[in-house]
Formats: sequence, C-alpha cells, structure tokens
Amino acid sequence: MDTRPLAALVSSLVSQALLLVLLLTQSNPDLLLVFTSLPRTGPLLPHLLSTTHLAAASSSLLSRCRKRSRDAEEEEEVESPLLLEDSTPFVALDPHPNPDHFKLLFGMRSSTFEWLAGLLDPLMDSRDPTDSPFRLPTTTRLALALARLATGACYADLAARFSVSESAARFCARHLSRVLCTNFRFWLAFPSSPDHLRAVSTGFASLAGLPGCCGALGSTRFHLRHGPAAAFLVADASSKILTMAAFFRGDRREIGVLKSSSLYREAEKGRLLGPEQYLIGDESHHLCPWLMVPFATPVPGSCQEDFNAAVRAMCWPARRALASLQKWRVLSRLREEEATKVAMAFIGTCAILHNVLLMREDDSALQESGEEWLLNSDKCREEEEEETAEKKAIFLRSSLAVKARAMRKAVGKVSAH
Repeated sequence: MDTRPLAALVSSLVSQALLLVLLLTQSNPDLLLVFTSLPRTGPLLPHLLSTTHLAAASSSLLSRCRKRSRDAEEEEEVESPLLLEDSTPFVALDPHPNPDHFKLLFGMRSSTFEWLAGLLDPLMDSRDPTDSPFRLPTTTRLALALARLATGACYADLAARFSVSESAARFCARHLSRVLCTNFRFWLAFPSSPDHLRAVSTGFASLAGLPGCCGALGSTRFHLRHGPAAAFLVADASSKILTMAAFFRGDRREIGVLKSSSLYREAEKGRLLGPEQYLIGDESHHLCPWLMVPFATPVPGSCQEDFNAAVRAMCWPARRALASLQKWRVLSRLREEEATKVAMAFIGTCAILHNVLLMREDDSALQESGEEWLLNSDKCREEEEEETAEKKAIFLRSSLAVKARAMRKAVGKVSAH
C-alpha cells in the first residue's frame, strides 16, 4: 500500500495547524500563555516568546537547525515569527537599514558572531542565570554580552530588549568576560618563540625600515567608579595586541605603571627579548636597552630627526589599537560597574575581542587610523636620560638613528627615479 498520499495529508494538516496557532497568538497575545504552558513534547511545538531586534537578528542568522522556506525577496517583504528548533523562538522585526547591522549592535560581522558562538558554545552554556525562567541558548547569551560591550547599553535596557531579568543580562555579560579571560588569555600572551618575535620584527621593518623592533608600547587611562585605572599594551605592526596589563591605581606616570608590570621585570632580566631586539615607546617612557624612545631635543636636520620620524611610524599601530579599544563603548561606561574587578575584566575582554576581529579580518570595531601622535620637546628628560640610561641603550639608539638616515636617503633616491 502506498502511504505517500497519507503522509502528505498529515504533513499538510500539521502545517495548517501550526499556521493557525501563529495567527491566533498574533491577534490575541493572551493565547500565548496557553500555548507556552503546555508540556513540551519535542521540536514540533516550540515556545513563541517575544524578544527584541537584537535577539531576533542573532537567532535568525545562527539557528543551525533553521531551514529557509522562502526566497530572499519574500523574506524582505513578509514579517512572521521565526520558529526555532532549539525551542527559543523570536519575533522578527523590521529589517535594519544596514544589511550587516551586527557591526552596530555587536561590534562585529555576522560571520564573526557565528564563529565565536560556535567556539564558545560549550563554555557559555555551562551555567544558567539563577532567576532565568527558561534556558538561554548560547547565541542569546553572546548577543546580550556583546551588546553590552559594543554599545555600552545599561543592563536595564538590555533586559527590556531581550525580555530577560536585569540580573540575567548582567550575568551573561560577566560570564562572557569570565570565559574569555580564563580560557583564552593566551591570546594576550607576549610571544616567547624566537620565530614569532622575528615575524613581529619583520612587520615593523616594513613600516619604518628599522630592524629589531618587537612591539610598540602604548598607554591609556580608564575611569572606574572608585578612580582611574592605568593600562598599557604592546602591539605588533598590524595593531594586534601582543600583551596588555591594567592596574587599579591610575595616578602613576606611564613609566611608573610600566615598572610595576611583569613585562618590565622580564625585560630587565633579559628574558623577554633577544640580542638587538627592543620595544618602541613614546616620549612618556625612558630609554632602556630593550626600550627605544625618541630623542627629546633632536638636532635639526640630523639623523635624530629621521629616527624620531621612524618612531612615529612604528608607534602608530599601538595608537590604532588603543583607539580601536575605545570603540567598545562599555570602556567609557566602566563607572557603572560596582565591582572594580568586573570593570577590569571588561578591559581584558575587549582586548581579546580586538584580536579576534584582526584574526577574522573583521574591521567592524577597528579604527581606520591611530590618533595623532606628536613629539614634545623635553630638555629635562633628555638630560636625565644622559645621566641614567645605560651606555648600551644610548649606543643602540644612536646606531638605529644612523640606519634611519640611510633608510630615508634610500627611499628618496627611489622616489626621485
């Protein structure tokens, strides 16, 4: 007996029944409570819970079990609830004018969001907010957290947008920070492999022609509820953050912040860099055998000016990284976090996400250029350097200045031809 006609009839009846449920719940929201209170028997009867544009966007893209039943033109013209097989449906709202509005809402492209959700799925799904009425899927948890980081939206607004409690919104944001800073902190570890250091040095040589540079140093301040926090980072030529450190006290000078770090201690002991390798910094730092800084009072027309120009070019990636971090709006609203450790963790989280974007070749939250960087004359600092800097540091900077002059002349000859 051919059962295909009977199967087709049953499928048609089920489809019509589900369509009737959707129409009834849209016309009378009170009926939604009736359907959502029924026992769950499988993926054929998902809950119809309303949410906001953010959750609709993430779930509509990332539900792995969703099958498109309409072509692209129909999807743009028709609005309807989306039934997801993970039993967490969302109501689709008007399409955003920007076709890839994930950049505005989550600070990344939709493809990066999808990749990150897949990477973090087992870790993000390990715990639930204590007062959550239903199990939140990984995509919703990630969307909540990224919306906080990218837009700086307060927890009350996030709770209203996603139809969750304020404590659940706070939990999701902090949980993402905990997962990234605990399990992926190696993404902010300074390279220890000689081959990796040589690759970093090659990148800087392409910027300014000077060999041996293994990172550009940049400093900034963040404003927390209980006072400022000082931070510095080291970036490579592509503006990837090689390492970053933040300190609770932000009233120290840049050199004092650096000296408090493990990076400084390792570099002073010769464990960080190889011979003839160094970091580059601006005029706020002091000359060391492993840290080259610009001449404070360069002789006009000398190779010292050429060296300062090279330093300006090599410091640009660190400036760009710092400017890109500021595009994560939560960093300008850290005062809202009562716990200082949570605010500091958000700084590290944004640094990790910055590197994720570079790894994914995603320019969503990247600054086009670093902020303007000018050298300030500081004769007192120059005199202090001559008295305190090691002869090795002075000799290395002088030899690099000669190489900078030779490089400038070589570039001039090529341009003339």
